[in-house]
Amino acid sequence: MTIKEKVSKEITVAMKGGAGEKLRLTTLRMLLSALKYKELDLKEDIPEDVFFQLVATLSKQRREAAEQYRKGDRIELAEKEEAEIEILKTFLPEQLTEDELRVIVKETVSETGATTMADMGKLMGAVMSKVKGKTDGTVVQKIVKEVLGN
Repeated sequence: MTIKEKVSKEITVAMKGGAGEKLRLTTLRMLLSALKYKELDLKEDIPEDVFFQLVATLSKQRREAAEQYRKGDRIELAEKEEAEIEILKTFLPEQLTEDELRVIVKETVSETGATTMADMGKLMGAVMSKVKGKTDGTVVQKIVKEVLGN
């Protein structure tokens, strides 16, 4: 089953779920739309790693929107965005913990020879290629700064 078929099947299930599944349905439709646009850009079926990157991007957009809504004291809209993030997370592989990520960063430091903050770009690129779809880039950046700062 392709990724697009899986999302379409989830939409069908949500449609049968009734009114309680309305948010899930709209979120899945948004995901399917983004998936189709990405396939048009690539002119081929979307590979799994690109799909994970797409879901992570959509989640990040929702997280940023939720932060802005909270700053504007629009709690109900922030909670809606956060609920959409939870729905999107079901399409991502299991996320790495900070401890697991710290181990990967330290291994990559020894592989790349990065020692100072000047090497941060090189180290970030190497780590992100290892953890694609399994964590957020801001968490990686925080841990890389922590490791290189010591």
